[in-house]
Amino acid sequence: MFPGARASREAAEYAVVGAPLDVSTTFRPGTRFGPRRVREAAEPFEDYDQHTGLRFTDLAVHDHGDVHPGDDAAEYLDFLRGALAEYHRDRVVPLVVGGEHTVTVGAVRALDPDVYVCLDAHLDLRESYAGNPLSHATVSNHVLDHADRVVVLGARSGSEPEWESAGACEDVTVVAPADVAEWEPALDGQRAYLSVDIDAADPGFAPGTGTPEPFGLDPATMRDVVRAVAPDCVGFDVVEVNDRDDGQAASLGAKLLRRFVYTRAAADRQA
Repeated sequence: MFPGARASREAAEYAVVGAPLDVSTTFRPGTRFGPRRVREAAEPFEDYDQHTGLRFTDLAVHDHGDVHPGDDAAEYLDFLRGALAEYHRDRVVPLVVGGEHTVTVGAVRALDPDVYVCLDAHLDLRESYAGNPLSHATVSNHVLDHADRVVVLGARSGSEPEWESAGACEDVTVVAPADVAEWEPALDGQRAYLSVDIDAADPGFAPGTGTPEPFGLDPATMRDVVRAVAPDCVGFDVVEVNDRDDGQAASLGAKLLRRFVYTRAAADRQA
């Protein structure tokens, strides 16, 4: 169980859903351990948040457990979409913990946001990778089938066709790492989905991920993005955490998940 997630399914306002899919990682596998690692990393965190004056244990967070994958990624995404759609119908905000980034596709299909905001080192705009149309490198391309806008924050890697596609598509905004700290959401009441691919962080901060890319974001900048976007979000995920470090990536992912909950809960109380 995610530490502090004490609410029952019936009383939940937020639901942690583990999604340990690990079938298309192209460099270092291990995202199947992500949900467990993130839960473990959250164990020592204080219940009280001094920025909002809230306690995590008071915020009606429920832990659904893990949605365990089989061998068929398409079938898994359909099943995950169904589970998350039930929460969405009950006005519960899903907090998905991956797993490879492909799980975001199931979440976006379930929640149908207007704007997709993603912290990511990679563009993920490929139609397929290594012959696989459901590779973790195709996520943003799939999201364009559902969201009106895609915003990728911190991208510093992509194929030539991906960069050309991003530059030509009015619905895609790419913000370089150096510019993320000055970025503002400008959502204007639109429903957002926030995805945190942990490889958006510089690998010096979060080495435990499948495809690390140097010259990335610092944790404070990622935290500030979460604070800025969370009040308008219908869902959140943190993905691509694996078991290849001493817990740095998992700790950052767990902290950002909690920051999302604190910020959104505080905004709801002020509304």
